[in-house]
Amino acid sequence: MKIEIHKLYLLKKFLKKIFLVSSIFFALVLIINLIEEINFLKEVDSKLFLPVWLTLLNAPSLLYEIFPFIILISTQIFFIDIIENKKFFILKNLGLNNLNILKFILFITFIFSLCLITIFYNFSSILKHQYLLIKNGFSSDNKYLAVITENGLWIRDVYNNKTVIINADKISGQLLLNASITEFDNNYKIQKNLISKKIDVLKKNWVLYDVLISDEKNNSKKVEEMRYNSNFDLEKINNLFSDLSSLTFFELVKLKKDYKLIGYSTNDIDVQLQKIYSFPFLLSIMSVISSILMINIKYQKNILLHIFIGIMLSVLIYYIGHFSSLLGSNNKIPITLSVWFPVLILSIVSSIGIVRINEK
Repeated sequence: MKIEIHKLYLLKKFLKKIFLVSSIFFALVLIINLIEEINFLKEVDSKLFLPVWLTLLNAPSLLYEIFPFIILISTQIFFIDIIENKKFFILKNLGLNNLNILKFILFITFIFSLCLITIFYNFSSILKHQYLLIKNGFSSDNKYLAVITENGLWIRDVYNNKTVIINADKISGQLLLNASITEFDNNYKIQKNLISKKIDVLKKNWVLYDVLISDEKNNSKKVEEMRYNSNFDLEKINNLFSDLSSLTFFELVKLKKDYKLIGYSTNDIDVQLQKIYSFPFLLSIMSVISSILMINIKYQKNILLHIFIGIMLSVLIYYIGHFSSLLGSNNKIPITLSVWFPVLILSIVSSIGIVRINEK
């Protein structure tokens, strides 16, 4: 019974540290992001409310990205607190050994992480979507629009004072297949319609093959090949779908299905989904490694060294994970391996550490 009471004590204590550290980092994110938004909007005649609002919309998404670091710092502060207040030794006298405490911290972190990906991630994604909608309104590219649906790829372009709608059933490498290009005047009346079996979009000077050209009077003719200028090339089309943090989990799953229907690469979505799946395990293992480092304090009497090691380890893991994800997105290594590799490395390191503290 006493052990259960002290587990409740550990639960409250650990969650308080997570909330404290999260609040501190959230405040830092707000300040830094607010400065960036003010600088971004300094050329725009806007009230102070706008950069504040943009900051509030974007901050949760930024906070989510640094939660592995938050968990590591929270665990370190938690152990410093219970060790300096002699609670650590009291817990051991009541029957909680090193491994018991570590397992309980691991359990709390894992449940907390599940809440993060099911609630906080989707909430922050919705806010990020609103943030991008407002921010893009001040961008020079706000006249462009591109979406992928079950009906194919749709692009809105503005070229030579004409609004252009491009639609393609499928994408194959640098080719748009079964595509149509419709030009509108300023009154949104159709001026020209081009139907092509395939369009090479590698460069902004597109190459159309097997084209049927129709004008506003329904006069039509066929040409085997023609050139068409656009603001888009293959790189720009690919970059239109790069910010996946503004999509909820279910939107990512649906978008992946739509990508597959038209032959568009799902690598970036697969990486994002795998990051979501691996997130609870990453945070849990970060808490384990931090626990292992801090449990050893009572033997080595060097708190600052252990904190420094923990911070450097989290930075190293971040860069390894980022580099590994890039390799996966570019098909250099399997996507699953690219995301789970840091988790695997941390698991091996933590397993060695668990064996050592269990022997003490």
